[in-house]
Amino acid sequence: MLRTRIAVSVAAAAAGLAVLTACSGAETASQPVVAPAAAGGTGGGQAANGQVGNAAPASNESKLVVADVADVGQVLTDQNGMTLYRFDKDTAKPPKSNCDGDCAKAWPPMLATGDVQVQGVDKNMVGKVTRSDGTEQITVGGWALYRYAKDTKPGDATGQGVSGAWYAANAKGGKAGQAAATGSEAGGVKLSASKIDGLGDAIVDQNGMTLYLFQKDTKKKASACNGDCAKTWPPVLSNGKVELQGIDSKLLGSIKRQDGSEQVTVGGWPVYTFSKDTKPGDANGQGVNGTWFVIEPAGCKLGSNPNTAASQQQQAPAGSGAGTNDTSGSGGTTY
Repeated sequence: MLRTRIAVSVAAAAAGLAVLTACSGAETASQPVVAPAAAGGTGGGQAANGQVGNAAPASNESKLVVADVADVGQVLTDQNGMTLYRFDKDTAKPPKSNCDGDCAKAWPPMLATGDVQVQGVDKNMVGKVTRSDGTEQITVGGWALYRYAKDTKPGDATGQGVSGAWYAANAKGGKAGQAAATGSEAGGVKLSASKIDGLGDAIVDQNGMTLYLFQKDTKKKASACNGDCAKTWPPVLSNGKVELQGIDSKLLGSIKRQDGSEQVTVGGWPVYTFSKDTKPGDANGQGVNGTWFVIEPAGCKLGSNPNTAASQQQQAPAGSGAGTNDTSGSGGTTY
C-alpha cells in the first residue's frame, strides 16, 4: 500500500543532501494489423531532409487519417496508412520540434506538402511548425508528427513507447494506447518521497510508480539503457519543470540520452520506471539482475544509505523481481 510522505522542511532537505555522499558501495559502472477508416492518396515516406523511400503524393497533398491499429487502438496515420508519432521532448505550446539530425533519420518528420487533408480529424486541430531546416512539419494539437523508420508497412506501430518518449498520436495529438495512459499529457514530471511496503523509503513519479537506478549507468554522464532496454525500463524524461516533494532540489539534474531527449537524474543517477510494475506500490524491479534497484530520496540505491538501511527490511515484497534474471527485451538479452 503506497503511502505518500509530506514534503520535508528546508532543514530536512539539507540533511538529505548530506547523506548523498554517504551512499555506500560502488555506485558507478563501467506485427500488428490495421483497420483504417479509409486510406486515401499515395506516396509520402519522408526522411530528415525531405522525401525518400515511398514516392511523394501524386496530388501534392498530405493526408491525416484516423485508423485502428492492433494493440494500440485509434491512431493517426498518413495517406499510406503509416502510423504517426509524437515526441515527448517536443512542445505543443508553442509548437516546436526537437528532433533533428540523426533523430530525424530514425523518426522522419511528416512534412506539409500542399494542403493537408483530414479524415476523422478536426481540421481546427491541424497546424504546421517550421523546422530548423526551414521545412514545415504538420502538427495536431500543437504536437509535431513523425513516422518511424522501422515501421515497414501499414499497421506497424513498432515505435510505440520507444525510450519512454515516443508514442503513436491520436486524433487530438495526444498519446494513443494503454502504454501511454500512465503518462502526463502535459509533460509535467513530479518526483515524491514515499515508502514501499516491505522495502522502505523510495522515490515515486507523478503516477505513484516506483523509480529505479541502473548500476551500469555512469553517474551524471550517460545512460547505458537504450533501445529494447528502455522499453522494459522507460526513462523518466524531463519536459519542462520537475516538481519535487520531500526531495532536496540540489539532488536534481539531467543527462542527455542517445536520442537527444533529457532524462531526470537524482543524486547523479538517471531514473527509470519498470514496465512490469502495474500499479502504485509495486517494486518488481528491485534487485533484477543485481543491477536494478529502487532509488531512495537521498539519491542512493535502496539500502545503501546507512541512515535508513537499519530501518528498512532488506527483502523484496511478494512478487518482486529481486534476485531474478529478467529476460525482458529482445532475444533473451538481460538488463
